[in-house]
Amino acid sequence: MTRAALALLAFAFVQFANAQAWKPTGPVRFVVPIQGGTVDILARLAGQRLQDLWGQPVVIEAKPGAGGNIGTEFVAKSPPDGHTILVAFTAPITVNPTLFGKLPYDPLKDLAPITLAVTTPQFLTVHPSIPAESASDFIAYAKKNPGKLSYASVSVGSASHLTMEMLKSAAGIDLTHVPYKGSAPAVTDLLGGQVHAAMLVPGNVLPHLKSGKLKVLASTGRKRFAATPEIPTLIEAGFADFEAVAWIGFMAPGGTPRAIIDTYHAELLRILAIPEVRQRLLDIQFEIVASTPEQFGDYIRWETPRWAKVIKDTGAKAN
Repeated sequence: MTRAALALLAFAFVQFANAQAWKPTGPVRFVVPIQGGTVDILARLAGQRLQDLWGQPVVIEAKPGAGGNIGTEFVAKSPPDGHTILVAFTAPITVNPTLFGKLPYDPLKDLAPITLAVTTPQFLTVHPSIPAESASDFIAYAKKNPGKLSYASVSVGSASHLTMEMLKSAAGIDLTHVPYKGSAPAVTDLLGGQVHAAMLVPGNVLPHLKSGKLKVLASTGRKRFAATPEIPTLIEAGFADFEAVAWIGFMAPGGTPRAIIDTYHAELLRILAIPEVRQRLLDIQFEIVASTPEQFGDYIRWETPRWAKVIKDTGAKAN
């Protein structure tokens, strides 16, 4: 194990030792507010190990729709007893409060942060029919064909939606937004050429690169991935400070007792430190964060106004 993994594991053990003993008394639901994709992968990696630990079923339940709002509201209004947990992602927590104007839940009042688990940049991905081998090629082609190209997003308000809107604004190009209910249908239509481009996390794209079924032109990270050093960043393409990450974390209903939060936090950190779990997440280009509940709350408060500015600057709409 790496030094970082050992430190993470040690911290998890200390947290668990300090936590008041708690165990679920019945089945646990991990609610995934988007269909499939990397959010579902992380939910299943954690859920199976918690099920083995507690001897209680951990059911992964997809509740997609309204940019993640439906599943998120469901958890926000669930009993705060530790038996319903949200596998949260960017859109319904830090984007939709601005994009939708008014939500039936408050991300920080009606939900309790447990841990920001992972983050990842996105890949600017295009169908092979697009005559572009770089971000500059794609932008030039889009300018020659205004309004004729479309892009997929995994949901309204997702990082994949707003990051492409950022690029549209920065590059002065006109693309039509086609939102989907999850990454699986978005990738399927991109593979089939029904849409021309997308901003997608590496885990949704990498399986299709070697086969030539998709082309990746750039990433939205500050630096290149070690696993894909051939893929430049949009910063390298001339877009200064163009950095946009997607994230996944775990949250409980607001008012959940601290003993339950601490138990989940300690166990999730322990799971994230397991070598095969870390490797699986690294394979799909996720950076493991494993924050404290307080750090996760601070991150949400920091990121929400950042996306609010993007929405205002780009004129992005929920529909």
